[in-house]
Amino acid sequence: MPKRMTDPINDRLTRRQDLLGLAAFVFLCLLVSGIGGAVTATSVDSWYQGLRKPSFNPPDWVFAPVWTTLYVLMAVAAWRVWRRGPTAARRLALAVFGAQLGFNLAWSILFFSLRRIDLALAEIVILLLAILACAILFWRVDRWAGRILVPYALWVAFATALNVTLWRLNET
Repeated sequence: MPKRMTDPINDRLTRRQDLLGLAAFVFLCLLVSGIGGAVTATSVDSWYQGLRKPSFNPPDWVFAPVWTTLYVLMAVAAWRVWRRGPTAARRLALAVFGAQLGFNLAWSILFFSLRRIDLALAEIVILLLAILACAILFWRVDRWAGRILVPYALWVAFATALNVTLWRLNET
C-alpha cells in the first residue's frame, strides 16, 4: 500500500485557525494602511497639492486602490509564510515583514505629516531594502509568498523615483 501523502500545513492548522490567521494578517495590514491614510489625509489636499510634481506623477485617485491592493497582497504573503509552521526561517521572515510595515508607515509620517521630503527619501530607500529582504526571506519559506511581494517592491521602487524627483523639484 502506498504511503499516504500528508500536507504539513493542514496537519498543523485547522481550517478555522487558518482562516483566522489570514484575517489577522489582513486586519494588521489594513490597519497600517488606515493609519497611513489618516496621516496622508492631513496634507494631501493642501501641502501636497502645492508641490511641483514630475510629469510621471500619477493622478491622486490612483494611490488608494494601488495601496489597498498591495496591503492585501502583503497580508496574503505573510499568511502563507505563517502557515508553514514554527521555524527560525519563518520567524526571521515575519520579523522583517513587521519591520517593513513599520517603515512603510514611517514614510507616510515623514512625508505627509512632517512634510520632510528629504527624510522621507532616506527612509523610503530603507523601506525598499527591507521589502527586498522580506521578499527573499519569504521566497525561502514559500516561493509564492516571495512572488506576491514583487508588485509591492516595484511600486515602492517607482515611489522612490517619485520621491527623489519631488525632493529635487521642491528643494528650498
